[in-house]
Parts: sequence; C-alpha cells; structure tokens
Amino acid sequence: MRSLFEASSIAVVGASQKEGKIGHIIVRNLIGSGYRGSLYPVNPRSAEVLGLKCYPDLASIPGEVEMVVVVVPGTAVPQVMEEAGEKGAKVAVVISAGFRETGREGAELERRVGEIARRHGLRVLGPNCMGVISTSNSMNATFTNDYPREGPVAISSQSGAICSVVLDWARATRIGFSKFISVGNKLDIDEADLLGYLKDDEQTAVIGLYIEGMSKGQEF
Repeated sequence: MRSLFEASSIAVVGASQKEGKIGHIIVRNLIGSGYRGSLYPVNPRSAEVLGLKCYPDLASIPGEVEMVVVVVPGTAVPQVMEEAGEKGAKVAVVISAGFRETGREGAELERRVGEIARRHGLRVLGPNCMGVISTSNSMNATFTNDYPREGPVAISSQSGAICSVVLDWARATRIGFSKFISVGNKLDIDEADLLGYLKDDEQTAVIGLYIEGMSKGQEF
C-alpha cells in the first residue's frame, strides 16, 4: 500500500502526445503537481511526451518502476499487467474501463487481470477509476483538472462523479487533502485496505469514504 501513495518511480502506459487524451492529461498532471520521482511515459508510437523520453514498453525502461498507471484499451490491460509484474512493479493503477461494469465479457477480462496481478504479487487500484492523488508526495496520478491543496483529509470514493463534486467543493472552500483515491471496480484494493494504511498515516487526521458496496466487511 505504501507504493500507492509514495512511489519513487511511475510509468504511464498509454501516455499520449495528443492534448485531451487521458494518457496526456495524466502525464501533464504528474509534471504539474511537482512529482519528484522518476517518470516514464510508455507508448511504442511516440518518441517523447511533454518533453520526457517515451519508451516502447515497460521492459525498455532502464530503471526500476514502482507504480504503473495503465491507460490502454481494456483488452490490452492483461498484457500490460504481465509486463508490469515482470518489471517488478509493486502497484498498478488501472484507469482503463471495459471491465465488470460492462457485463459478462468485461467481468471475465477483469478476472484475468486479477489472476495475473496475484501471480506477480502486484496490488491493483481500479480498474475503471480516476486514479490517485498524494499531496505529500506531490503526485497527481489522475485525469482530473483539480489538484487540491495539501491538508489533513483523506477521501476515497467508488464513484467518479462524487470524486469530481468533492474536488470542486474543496477548491471553493479551500479544504486540503492528504490523499484522494478513486477505487473504481475494486478488483483488489478497497476501503479496508485503505483504512489499514490511512489510520497510521501521519499526514491524515480525517478519513472520508463514499462506499457503494463492501466485499470484506469483517476486515473493514
């Protein structure tokens, strides 16, 4: 869980040169938030993204990769997860949609992604999520236009719409956040995992959760 909020290196698979593309926005947000770790855009069709050298795949990156942000079509996610596991990544933030929320085929695809992640010991946030913000790590690994000020409140939401509303409210009221997490389909990481980490987080004094369903009630 530490790698989700304090990753020292991040690869964005599906990074894009095109403004408006999610893969472009996430790289831009990581740069704009002042992320101090190593940042690696990955796209076999680009030489660079926003001034950063772009790599054709994860294996081509010369250094270690602690977090992988996945912004490719859903059907391509299993291959990326295999590459992430082989690279030794600790956590994957799967922004991509097209999984359980779309029906039976999507649910099967999500199951495959989960099997690959477990085999490699890779923790997963998402899929079908907005990403994660950690202001203490100057890390905005989301596609939102709102980067909150630093503060003592940690927020997790299963709803992307609620995420957007809370960030709008925070900007207007000048409330600051330590962590901001969009959990999406909760293939792996859920509220119980987040509470286990956030309860001991020195930057967090208040934890707010928007929950639509719970699969690990006793742990929670």
